[in-house]
Amino acid sequence: MSDESMRPYHGAAGGWDALVSTRRALKEQGAPATGARALLKANQPDGFDCPGCAWPDPKHTSSFEFCENGAKAVAWETTSRTIAQDFFAAHSVSQLRAQSDHWLESQGRLGIPLRYDSRTDHYVPIEWADAYALIGEHLRSLTTPHAAAFYTSGRTSNEAAFLYQLFAREYGTNNMPDCSNLCHEATSVGLPKSIGVGKGTVQLSDFDQTQLILSFGHNPGTNHPRMLATLRDVARRGVPIVVFNPMRERGLERFRSPQHPAEMLTGTATNLATHYFQPRVGSDSSVLQGIMKRLLEMEREGVAGSVDRAFIGEHTVGFEALSEQLRTVDWQQILNDTGLSREDFDTIAQLYAGSNCTIAAYGMGITQHRHGTQNVQQLANLLLMKGNIGTAGAGICPVRGHSNVQGDRTMGIDERPAPRLLDRIKEVFGFEPPRADGCSVVECIEQILRGDVQVLISMGGNFAVAAPDTVRTYDAMSRLRLTVGVHTKLNRSHLLHRGEALILPALARADLDVQRSGIQCVTVEDSMSMVHASRGFKAPPTQQTRSEPAIVAGIAAASLPHSRIRWRDLADDYRAIRRLIEQVIPGFEDFEERVKKPGGFHLPNAAAQRRWLTPSGKAQFSPASVDSSRVSAEFPLMLATIRSHDQYNTTVYAMNDRYRGVHGRRDVVFMHEDDMRARGLTTGDAIRLRGVHAELSGFVVVAYAISRGSCAAYFPEANGLISLDDFDEQSHTPAYKSIPIQIIRARS
Repeated sequence: MSDESMRPYHGAAGGWDALVSTRRALKEQGAPATGARALLKANQPDGFDCPGCAWPDPKHTSSFEFCENGAKAVAWETTSRTIAQDFFAAHSVSQLRAQSDHWLESQGRLGIPLRYDSRTDHYVPIEWADAYALIGEHLRSLTTPHAAAFYTSGRTSNEAAFLYQLFAREYGTNNMPDCSNLCHEATSVGLPKSIGVGKGTVQLSDFDQTQLILSFGHNPGTNHPRMLATLRDVARRGVPIVVFNPMRERGLERFRSPQHPAEMLTGTATNLATHYFQPRVGSDSSVLQGIMKRLLEMEREGVAGSVDRAFIGEHTVGFEALSEQLRTVDWQQILNDTGLSREDFDTIAQLYAGSNCTIAAYGMGITQHRHGTQNVQQLANLLLMKGNIGTAGAGICPVRGHSNVQGDRTMGIDERPAPRLLDRIKEVFGFEPPRADGCSVVECIEQILRGDVQVLISMGGNFAVAAPDTVRTYDAMSRLRLTVGVHTKLNRSHLLHRGEALILPALARADLDVQRSGIQCVTVEDSMSMVHASRGFKAPPTQQTRSEPAIVAGIAAASLPHSRIRWRDLADDYRAIRRLIEQVIPGFEDFEERVKKPGGFHLPNAAAQRRWLTPSGKAQFSPASVDSSRVSAEFPLMLATIRSHDQYNTTVYAMNDRYRGVHGRRDVVFMHEDDMRARGLTTGDAIRLRGVHAELSGFVVVAYAISRGSCAAYFPEANGLISLDDFDEQSHTPAYKSIPIQIIRARS
């Protein structure tokens, strides 16, 4: 490996390097003027919601409410590059399939609707009406509605998501796999059982009052950088920030804020983590059990603040069962599993006992495991032990990725819908929606392979690349009779079919949306349940580009000729969609007026008010087992997939990972020096990754500050190591963050 490709980074997160990277991204996309204007409108009350992460906007916005990776996402969608008929005439699907994912998305915005011509192996133009008619013909020809699946990406607006789920249910299925199935589904499944709601309980204002932050399994510097400004403010108040992450991440260590000129001019930075613990990959449940076990010991030792018995007695059930289970857990097993020491657990427990209000923030490092739901519930247990839910400055904070992934679920994009939602749909629209559960992403792939699902419509996202088990997923995509992609950019999911296929070009967040009634706005929900408006401003790439609500309405009208719903009227004026949302979705009363308020409005959260919507009417403690069974003599290392700094979900903006010191490549595996030394490896050595399910080659090893027994490789390059049946049984979330492997030196 050349020295040029590995250059350790010594700076803080943010700072001048972030501004330089932002400028480079705008320039590379050929839109420095439009992109810069877009950035000034991103996350503003009269602007559009950033298509990146779901971190909430502050009440008092500035002119710079964007981060480096958000700027890259905006540049990616405001690009001056447009691909249309001449591009697809020059490139066959087979030729495009040979290109990298980065190259495919770098070609520019999609500009015309396209149909695959199997005779020539090219995409060719198709009229919108003909595209809608073709989809309708396929859907009506299926022997059962459950032979179709409707995938959703988190960038879809509330209005589009509501229409999409309504269409799927009138068509007759709950087959609505979505990107939540791949990331925070363990949250959506685990938290309702613990506290009665499937969302976080904190608001941004709670960070102003908290006395302690526990940060589990997420990397804000790359995945949600606007959180860094919040953590900076917390750190400058002297509040401890305790991090649990197998890897050292610059975005958890120190930050230089581009919004503060003094920091930029003087080169000063704010230290973030006051304590940084590096447990082994996959040992989160053991970490949480160890903290709780130590708190119980401290209570018996008479340490004040260890456990809040008054809160537990009034608001919870199941604590005695949890306590008994914790007493039986062997400390040595916890230490062996986690790689932490007894002194570490003493320090953590003392910090927690000394705080009267604590926030626990977490990401996919908690959820993407075989025991992801259990991890979430153990985190809820820890907070409940001290009454840290439903009080100011405290609560649980799942940090979700995509900008409206939470809103899509609120709107009814759910393969396991609540009966109350279905009852309201029946009352308002006069048809009986399907009651049987639909399929998640993993189940959808399995059903395609069996021939049960034959049509897949994707509202954004990159279904094939985001999913696990690359070989079987690609095989599944090739078996579909029809694939439909509603997208802004070309991606690999458009290229794997053997049956018919359509690509339908959609408006981006920054695009001006004009329908028959005039200029439209859409709405989104952030990860703290704030609903606000998003208004595009720039001209779409072509006159043929359509909005997602208009596309859904066009498909529905062509597929359901006898529907009582006036689909095209809804697409003409999004206010009509919001009036229907008011009638169906709780918390959206007076929707149109409330969303006009700058910053929007907050959806009610019962758990934040200490109202527990559980069967018992109280918060539920959930005992769990310490899971140490995945590592073996044959597969002694646990690998986690991670995103690079020049990446958002499956979209790779460039081949660099600045904070981790990687440049121009993505074929690396990060590993502890001691683990490398034990195998006779040095940085740059070629290796193979052998897992229980598959083996991948073409990687090189890199020494990094990661816990012993752990290693990491990039998503989606390492997805092929994960079997379709390697998932959390409760939520069906694939185990992207805990893959048992063996590392083998490649032959020279």
